[in-house]
Amino acid sequence: MITVTSGAAGKIQELLSEEQKQAAGLRVFVQGGGCSGFQYGLMIEEGEGTTDADQIVESNGIKLYVDPISLRYLKDAEVDFVDNLAGGGFTIKNPNAKSTCGCGSSFSA
Repeated sequence: MITVTSGAAGKIQELLSEEQKQAAGLRVFVQGGGCSGFQYGLMIEEGEGTTDADQIVESNGIKLYVDPISLRYLKDAEVDFVDNLAGGGFTIKNPNAKSTCGCGSSFSA
């Protein structure tokens, strides 16, 4: 299942608090595109866009919403937050990706 690191959970909580959406969660998804064929997506999910097919998982206090197609590509993936000289941002560590691009936001399966 997908997990969220404690560092990413803290940053997500900050963002939800800033948006005054503390009860919301994070939708994690995969879509076609990017330089390697697929790209990751993250967005705040307040529950209105969910379906019965969505998998809802809680990790480090964060609710994650994942559609069934994305779940196939994201099994055992980890959402992390990195802060370096180039700036900060969320990354997904995906053990199912056969290759990734230099930007880290797209992959091939």
